[in-house]
Amino acid sequence: MTQSLEITQGVPLLDIEAHHAPLRDDIRRALERVLDSHQFILGPEVTAFEAEVGRFVGVQHAIGVSSGTDALLAALMALDVGHGDEVITTPYSFFATAGVIARLGAKPVFVDIDPYTFNLRTDQIESRITTRTKAIVPVHLFGRMVPMDDILALSAASGVRVVEDAAQAIGSFDKKGRRAGAVGDIGCFSFFPSKNLGAVGDAGLITTNDDELANRLRTLRVHGSKPKYFHHVVGGNFRLDAIQAAVLRVKLPFLANWTGMRRDNAARYRELFAKSPTLASVLLPKDEAGHVYNQFVIRHARRDSIQSALRDRGVGCEVYYPRPLHLQECFAGLGYGEGDFPFAEEASRESLAIPIYPELSASQQLCVVACIEQVLGS
Repeated sequence: MTQSLEITQGVPLLDIEAHHAPLRDDIRRALERVLDSHQFILGPEVTAFEAEVGRFVGVQHAIGVSSGTDALLAALMALDVGHGDEVITTPYSFFATAGVIARLGAKPVFVDIDPYTFNLRTDQIESRITTRTKAIVPVHLFGRMVPMDDILALSAASGVRVVEDAAQAIGSFDKKGRRAGAVGDIGCFSFFPSKNLGAVGDAGLITTNDDELANRLRTLRVHGSKPKYFHHVVGGNFRLDAIQAAVLRVKLPFLANWTGMRRDNAARYRELFAKSPTLASVLLPKDEAGHVYNQFVIRHARRDSIQSALRDRGVGCEVYYPRPLHLQECFAGLGYGEGDFPFAEEASRESLAIPIYPELSASQQLCVVACIEQVLGS
């Protein structure tokens, strides 16, 4: 299929320059609008973005915050998570998912993942719920939603609240058409520059349909003050910059089209991999209609060899994540060890993200697949 192809073309994991080029003038005008307004923190740009993205996600309240990490932190603070509490989540995610739990003095309680979707196994959550469980944090990893109905049923039965970590999943939806971040009690998003909807710095969002939680979250993001200088609770400096909101307002109308391009690229990868018997051993991500492909993560026992060959040829790739959370040094006190979550550990050894960004060309994808074929055929 591709073994005769001359592989000389470098392919970045993400091409932000190509992504921003068509919007450069619009972004520049948005930045100038903020500079001319002299309102750099919160203000009308943030309010407008909150309304626009709230409609997109399908929620009553959208609260702009300083990062995806702070979105998770503020969400758990709003639910009064603290010392002695437990929060159930996945061991296979970016560190912030469990890090914010520990920062509040609570205990991360892990559940293993599904080996095909990388998302936490909902059938194992109930056995982990105790009288100390305060919240469940499902992570819609790589742009695919966790099946939420089982989690919602557990929440209703136990009173445990649900915080969706949708940092990688804006625009994703489930089989019922529900958008990520609109299903649980609270949704949390990141607009880190590499995300499907990326800012030009750190930025995040919290979503909810609960009026009381929304009011509490808006208070928490300004040090717990309401009105200014009168503090009812101890919050934090979780405010969204107006510059980030202005840039995100420019980009939001294009998100659906970019998602379609990512899905087209995912379909092309499947066609290319299917053409070669040599590549039959590569496990590709399962497709679902609502998958937005923040990453396109393949799996193979020879992951390290594939990664090395791709990088030697200038092809961007990344391991998400090389060490699961339960084996991180800082969580040694939780008492977990090797073998406790075998699917998460196996994913850490075998998974590799390859380029999937909207501007990726068919010829670039051919080069990526050809390189992988050469490694596995040798």
